[in-house]
Amino acid sequence: MSSEIPSQTSSGGSARVLLAWLWRGYLHKHLGLLGIALIFMLIEGSMVGAISYMMQPMFDDVFVAGNEAALRWVSLAMLGIFAVRAVAGVAQKVLLTRIAQLTAADLRLDLLNRLIRQDGAFHQTHPPGFLIQRVQSDVDAVNMVWRAIITGAGRDVIALVILLGVAINVDWKWALLAGIGTPLMLAPAIVAQRYVRKQARRARDLGAVLATRLDEVFHGIVPIKLNALEAYQSRRYRAHTDRFVYAEVRASLGTATIPGMVDLMAGIGFMGVLLYGGAEIIAGEKTVGQFMSFFTAMGLAFDPMRRLGAISGLWQMAAAAIERLKELMEAPISLVSPENPVPAPKGVPEVTLEGVTLRYDATTVLDGVDLRAEAGKTTALVGASGAGKSSVFNVLTRLVDPQSGTARIAGVAAGDMALADLRGLFSVVSQEALLFDETLRENILLGRSDVSDAELAQVLDAAHVSDFLPALPDGLDTPVGPRGSALSGGQRQRVVIARALLRDTPILLLDEATSALDAQSERVVQAALEKLSGGRTTIVIAHRLATIRKADKIVVMDKGRVVDEGTHEELLARQGIYARLYRLQFDKDADAPPPVDAAPVAVAPVPAPENLWRRMLGRVAGRG
Repeated sequence: MSSEIPSQTSSGGSARVLLAWLWRGYLHKHLGLLGIALIFMLIEGSMVGAISYMMQPMFDDVFVAGNEAALRWVSLAMLGIFAVRAVAGVAQKVLLTRIAQLTAADLRLDLLNRLIRQDGAFHQTHPPGFLIQRVQSDVDAVNMVWRAIITGAGRDVIALVILLGVAINVDWKWALLAGIGTPLMLAPAIVAQRYVRKQARRARDLGAVLATRLDEVFHGIVPIKLNALEAYQSRRYRAHTDRFVYAEVRASLGTATIPGMVDLMAGIGFMGVLLYGGAEIIAGEKTVGQFMSFFTAMGLAFDPMRRLGAISGLWQMAAAAIERLKELMEAPISLVSPENPVPAPKGVPEVTLEGVTLRYDATTVLDGVDLRAEAGKTTALVGASGAGKSSVFNVLTRLVDPQSGTARIAGVAAGDMALADLRGLFSVVSQEALLFDETLRENILLGRSDVSDAELAQVLDAAHVSDFLPALPDGLDTPVGPRGSALSGGQRQRVVIARALLRDTPILLLDEATSALDAQSERVVQAALEKLSGGRTTIVIAHRLATIRKADKIVVMDKGRVVDEGTHEELLARQGIYARLYRLQFDKDADAPPPVDAAPVAVAPVPAPENLWRRMLGRVAGRG
């Protein structure tokens, strides 16, 4: 997989457009809780203004005048202010956390549902690590910033307004002097915001590259170790990390610049107030209490000002994440069910392709293919790699739509059926037995609750899962590990066959189902497949020609076309591509391959690479 940043067509968008998208889709539904949280934020913000207001009586009436009665009421008032502020602060934080988590959960779920529905071409250009970064990190970034924006709009804005009101009430000239540096920061702030957006967008893309690299490393850990690639992979990851760190630091520089300019503005303002107001206090025109009230108000005001300044930088970073999320959420889904779907056919159907042509960009993988798989019989597809065999499966199940031609099930066009109904006609067993990191039972049932114990036992026996079940520590409740790593290759295949038996669909697709197995496991799995294919329309992809000698019909494909078809004996007699493939696998002077019913050869099962590696580690640990 390429480690470059996947190309993105940035929709960009102003802050208003992006915030409107986030508001309409996710925040609006929590309007009630947001309103309550804002009330508590307003209370918390107003208490900051009350603190600064109390500075004047505290200094003039208590410290200077020595009024004991004022001491009591001022101290009680201050206690009440801090108590109210504490309760309001806790309440708004709890409410915002709930809203944030619910919003993030909704956004992640919507994004996952959208990505799952995309076709294979989309997932070829968007690797898993890239999408994981979007679903996890980008959503977290958005969540963090909208909380900061709402907090700023509630608590910080009201605190700033009240504090400025207190300062103006003391002396409007002092307040004007305090803000004298504001115009100086407007142009630099705009430049800083644009810089932050650019660097944040690059940092988000580089974060996706890092996630993709980790995904590839951990999924390929066995070949990495066997080929001594640890240092090589570490160097590549370090190179990507250095680029990511550089982009993050530059984005942080822009983000920190804005509150830094607020500090500079504050310094200029305070200098002006001290020069002008200090002279008035010395002259007796103003009291110390007035100055302390003003100084406290302005000092406290600069904290929300700095936070509000920082929000603009944080928003630019979040905007880069929202752009990416918005792109994925709005990416068109090409494979959808028709508006008025035709019901799926009943019974065991005939499967046909009529003049099907399929291209990926400029590459033609199927070129006018006509194919007929008779109902209830086994049709095998053979040919060299790249001949188009797997593409036939993709067209039949509508993982991809051809540019021309039609796939039909019992005469009904695949595109005329609802996707769920169409795919409900197929069971697929491939060489890559996909298992989830769940129990064996869950990997077979896949969430179904309508399967009785007797029915499940029958399926386990037919798929030969019962053969290895007693060896598992917790039987059906044994976790199979990530991607089924706790089971051997043959065991994983039998679990997938059990799934297919439980689905009980009329069409069976077998894609190199035994190609990666040892001889003994292959015989067991082949026997289970024969039971599975009974009474179904079966289409088999096979490179190992010995496994399809008894197929009712063998279709030979070459360069995306059907070039020959017939039985095993007919194709051998014609001395065409099939005969050449057969001779490549079985030397002309060697005995013919043993028939399917020959006595099994006593060959010890070869453990899967993951299991082999786990045993090696266990032995090393045991010695240590």
